[in-house]
Amino acid sequence: MIAALGMTTALAGGAGAEPTTGFSFNSFGLPGLIDMPSAEVRPDGEFSSTVALRDGDMRGSFSFQILPSLTGTLRFSRSDELGGGDTLKDRSFDLHWQILSEEGWRPAVAVGLRDMVGSGTYSSEYLVATKSFGPRIKATAGLGWGRLGTEGGHGGGTRPAPSGDGDINSDMWFRGPVAPFAGLAYAASDRLTLKAELSSDAYLAEEANGFDRKTSLNIGADYKFNEMIGVGAYYLAGSEVGIQVNIALDPRNPPAPSGLERAPLPVRPRVAPGADVDGWTGAWSADPTARPAIQKSVADALKADGQLLESMKLTATGVELRVRNETYDARPQAIGHVARILTRAMPPSVESFTITLVEKGMPTSSTTLQRSDIEAMENGPAHEILAKTAISEAALGTAGYDANPDLYPRYKFALSPYLDLGPHQAGENMRADVGLQFKGRFELAPGLLLSGTVRQRAAGNIEDGTYTPSLTSPAVVRSDIGLYKQEGDLAVQNLMLSWYGRPGDNLYSRVSVGYLERMYGGVSGEVLWKPVDSRLALGAELNWVKKRDYDQHFGFQDYDTVSGHVSAYYDFGKGLTGQLDLGRYLAEDWGATVSVDRELANGWKVGAFATLTDMSQAEFGEGGFDKGIRLSIPLSWAQGKPTLATFDHTVRQSIGDGGARVDVEGRLYETIKDTHVGALYDDWGRVWR
Repeated sequence: MIAALGMTTALAGGAGAEPTTGFSFNSFGLPGLIDMPSAEVRPDGEFSSTVALRDGDMRGSFSFQILPSLTGTLRFSRSDELGGGDTLKDRSFDLHWQILSEEGWRPAVAVGLRDMVGSGTYSSEYLVATKSFGPRIKATAGLGWGRLGTEGGHGGGTRPAPSGDGDINSDMWFRGPVAPFAGLAYAASDRLTLKAELSSDAYLAEEANGFDRKTSLNIGADYKFNEMIGVGAYYLAGSEVGIQVNIALDPRNPPAPSGLERAPLPVRPRVAPGADVDGWTGAWSADPTARPAIQKSVADALKADGQLLESMKLTATGVELRVRNETYDARPQAIGHVARILTRAMPPSVESFTITLVEKGMPTSSTTLQRSDIEAMENGPAHEILAKTAISEAALGTAGYDANPDLYPRYKFALSPYLDLGPHQAGENMRADVGLQFKGRFELAPGLLLSGTVRQRAAGNIEDGTYTPSLTSPAVVRSDIGLYKQEGDLAVQNLMLSWYGRPGDNLYSRVSVGYLERMYGGVSGEVLWKPVDSRLALGAELNWVKKRDYDQHFGFQDYDTVSGHVSAYYDFGKGLTGQLDLGRYLAEDWGATVSVDRELANGWKVGAFATLTDMSQAEFGEGGFDKGIRLSIPLSWAQGKPTLATFDHTVRQSIGDGGARVDVEGRLYETIKDTHVGALYDDWGRVWR
């Protein structure tokens, strides 16, 4: 919830300065020097990973530049010095918000929360300023609380102890003694940066377990091999040497060059009226063989382009066709390809092109272009053709449309590797499995499809873990996820029959029956109200589910329940979407989930969510309530070719039984939102690509 608030408020904050020579990551994976933070930020949307190692201590961090001025970091730590005789294994989350960017004589200013959701081992807060002096020197100074207030700290009263259970430590923030810290970074070259800092962290917990702190001075150096990979070394507290590896992935600079897909067919201008009299007058429409031949030509061309023709309505002056895009993550790019194909397939008298996008058999939006505008503006800026384009609600029903006779029934399948991370358990190492998964889809008719996923584990260590369900919650509905991950071998992840429809204007519906996810099977129904040009959408979902056996074959356990939600979705613009869900969860608790997601123009998406219900924090267990972050990376970014496939992962501080929802694939808002006005406008720059 705090992350969601920060994502919203950061829209009005600092612009987020581009990194310059001398930028470095600190050992916590955030902008900084060695252990101390700076007030800098990274490029908007960048994803970075750092691993910092020294004797008895390892920190692996994953950071995302959520907004131009807001950075979020998830960290996994392992320390022999902080375990009190055992090895500490910890997971924590940070936020870093640049409230002012550097401008003229004004320094950049940032505020941060370190270990705001975690055990509190590294819990600290800071206010920091950073100023450049010429192209090579940067000075940083700040005030720290918590761990950053333990060396030379004064005032502030008594700081409350951390809860230690993974809950949000808000009662500790900016409480207790406050201490100053400072540092310098010098860019000796475009690749090498030297840095030094006076730390305000006394490393009290480490000293109690053998760490020999001799000074507050830390020194270090970073070397960048290129814009993606760098290494560093540092000398900490006059006592120990550490090394660090940094990897930064900028979504604006993909590893594979873009545009590797086959170029679209060029627009074919119409011939002069005298060269095709029947074509211009529409006399061709009287020939009963003309429409089937034209439709087959369009269907073949679309199939070669990675799209499918569902149906078509053709008159002497206009064509309307329903198209399923299976290739282009930017829908305007798909529309542009269809428009070009139509200029080559349609007789000259056909002036109006209406292209309706179809998702899971549902017509979702119609884009109407005039052929003369396409011919005149193909080589002009995308905004010119947008000004001449009409985007409207897709018509209901199929009256007048000729269906593609070769489309149904249709099947599609894929075999691919998978990575499955084990659930986080306090004091345990990270566990993971790798294997092969088979995904199949059999489409029986428009909107009616059978889909499923089967996994076979090949290697990993999840099965070596000890997974204990919650002993306090009223019903064990998610806290035993480790047993499903551990016991599932040749596991049926899901197998369900789904029916999607358009029951009325601005309405969409879904009914799914079967093994809905790895833990639950049953029936799930959903309805969504979403006008094509509205920022607001409203939905309702109702589920009856029964808990599956741990082996994820076809048996069930005794537990069954009814859950459901009413939901509101709002598109704030600039790729920011908010969602509020109110209702009953799997453990029969009642409450609400707040979600905020940020999507970049190239499809990268990061989000945060939090759920509060009437289940008490004591019943929920570690973490107090359900919360987490999620990341989605389009594979088109990595391979340079268009595809709808994405890499998706959700990280939770802990998995409890409160606030748990059915994880059914194909929910309506995610299915249709990219085909409506907001997303189409955002991606319209790719219409001629």
